[in-house]
Amino acid sequence: MQQLIQNFKTGELYVDEVPMPSISTGMVLVENSFSLISAGTERGTVKVAKASLIGKAKQRPDLVAQVLQNIKKEGLAATISKVRTKLDSLKALGYSTAGTVITSMDTNSVFKPGDRVACAGQDYASHAEVVAIPQNLVAKIPDNVTAEEAAFTTLGAIALQGVRQAEPRLGERVCVIGLGLLGQITCQLLKANGCAVFGIDLNAGLVKLANDTGAATKALNRSDSNLVSVCNDFTNGYGFDSIIITAAAPSNDPIELSAEIAKKKGRVVVVGAVKMDIPRDPHFYRKELDLRMSCSYGPGRYDVHYEEQGLDYPFAYVRWTEQRNMEAFLDLLSRKAINIKPLITHTFDIADAEKAYDIVLGKTPEPHIGILLKYSDNKAKHQTAVTVKHDPVKKINTGFIGAGSFAQSYLIPNVKAFGASLDGVVTSKGITSKNVADKFKFNFCSTEVNDVLQNNAVNTVFIATPHNSHAPLVIQSLQSGKSVFVEKPLAINMEQLNDVIATQQKHQQPLMVGFNRRFAPVSREIKKMFTTVSEPIVVNIRVNAGLIPKEHWTQQPEIGGGRIVGEVCHFIDLMQYFTGAEPVKVYASAINTVNDKITSEDNISVVINFSNGSVGNLTYLANGDKSMPKELIEVFGAGNIGMINDFRDGALHKGNKITKLKSSGKGHKEEVDAFLQAVNNGTASPISFRSICLTTVTTFKILDSLYTGQPQEIHVDV
Repeated sequence: MQQLIQNFKTGELYVDEVPMPSISTGMVLVENSFSLISAGTERGTVKVAKASLIGKAKQRPDLVAQVLQNIKKEGLAATISKVRTKLDSLKALGYSTAGTVITSMDTNSVFKPGDRVACAGQDYASHAEVVAIPQNLVAKIPDNVTAEEAAFTTLGAIALQGVRQAEPRLGERVCVIGLGLLGQITCQLLKANGCAVFGIDLNAGLVKLANDTGAATKALNRSDSNLVSVCNDFTNGYGFDSIIITAAAPSNDPIELSAEIAKKKGRVVVVGAVKMDIPRDPHFYRKELDLRMSCSYGPGRYDVHYEEQGLDYPFAYVRWTEQRNMEAFLDLLSRKAINIKPLITHTFDIADAEKAYDIVLGKTPEPHIGILLKYSDNKAKHQTAVTVKHDPVKKINTGFIGAGSFAQSYLIPNVKAFGASLDGVVTSKGITSKNVADKFKFNFCSTEVNDVLQNNAVNTVFIATPHNSHAPLVIQSLQSGKSVFVEKPLAINMEQLNDVIATQQKHQQPLMVGFNRRFAPVSREIKKMFTTVSEPIVVNIRVNAGLIPKEHWTQQPEIGGGRIVGEVCHFIDLMQYFTGAEPVKVYASAINTVNDKITSEDNISVVINFSNGSVGNLTYLANGDKSMPKELIEVFGAGNIGMINDFRDGALHKGNKITKLKSSGKGHKEEVDAFLQAVNNGTASPISFRSICLTTVTTFKILDSLYTGQPQEIHVDV
């Protein structure tokens, strides 16, 4: 299918052929008819990408701070690699479309194939022939509303939310500062609500449009010397009941002007991206003005439970959500309460999208406001796979399922460096799979896992998807006769693990989980010192893991499994490696807090007993400070001590002498090499399947211990 793409590194805009996106539970697959270019928002997005590296840094100081923090945490080389991966990416543009449902997996069975729908969401409702949309960001289009009109629905929902924040009453006088597309729609909504509307903009053409279409009762240019006087006349000297700022401006002028023309105890609502240095005097303080923010489409925005997991808010308690705002706007279109048609100035075929952006960016100076992209019939739009190149396959021919930043930084480059063939890459979004395929020179990209699993040429599969999909994909890969490398964890519950065990015992294919730390050179040096030690040892591990918000996908039990299952497994495997024994019993204790922002299970102390009498102590913390290194590992036994300091360096203490160790990473390259060498030689996986299963079971038993307050026995039938 065709999709408009921007290379974030170079800023280049182009239309390319990418695989059709896939959907999962709670999603709707839609064939677009039209998509709307939101000139103000997208102009800013495109300009950031087109800026130099220094220019990008100036515009996103928050990301610069993250980079500096990551350097302290992981070092310069690892940070540079991460930054390059982020920069060398393709960005989807657009967030407001209208089309026809191809298929739906919405949990409420609301949407059926053939339904006409409006779609919303950045990275979802993109300028593409086919889009995959979360169910709460889709709304049915009334029969008498055209797809062209419905393509404005996302902007309409944003405008509606701004109006709701202003709480306008019949007969009130409201000012709209900024008469771009969002401002014009806002004016129409306010008039439909029975308000007298005054519009202000710096652009004479937009002022004229608001006056000519009747969107505003009256509109005036910001530079007009009589502006304040005219505002006073319009409000009979009282000032505006409310002011809605829909402008995008780097200056503080919209805020200052709104305060000047507002009535005492008036409301100022910020919808657009403007500078917000709030002047206390003379107006905000003396008038006791009410300053409000309007959050995009409405309640549900930025809530992963609502947007990504499809959980709706109760109608009685949250009357207007994102989806209900979309439906309300479409209803207003249906009742002809607002008129979008005068706002459509251009329509381009998707193949000519670059011409549309030349207008938006000012390369082709033309008056414009609403620019639509049109999608016509294209036989290739429903293809799940796109061929990129035709290199011959090798003895080890790999397919990747999932290719996020981790896979692009630590897995794919190491597979390529080993000399294995990169045949196919599968991700849920076509733009991502095409980007990865182009970057690393895969033969093909796809959004359908069967394009890898049913490909006889692919004999080795790497899985780097969300945690809840690991076990099912491992099972499918093993059943397809593939060797499998899966990122941790292997499974997120005992039922999944039992299914994997049954499948592995039947098919006996090499299976490796990404427990990389045991492969780090510094770990191997310490292991050598304890190889001849026959007495039990003690392993102490302190992990300053840092806070991950509860709404992050890794914290969702049904998706990520939580940090004990998803991250603590690393350190259980490392303990097994150092002790050379199996875990047999575990006891865990967590902090007890009423602070809802803190996940108690992320702050735990764990004691593990091993079959040879060794003991492992793990302190895993999310409530510390980032200035301290993340991981401290100490191994004690037979008068020897091995120490690892955040895998940056280490030390051996033996015979009253200290031998310092240099570290060259956390073992990602070494684990990939070890796995692929085993596949190449037809030998067993570098970590035994039993050990992998014991590590996984131990994470489940840690949770059981936390819930019961009792030690838990560890055993696995492998």
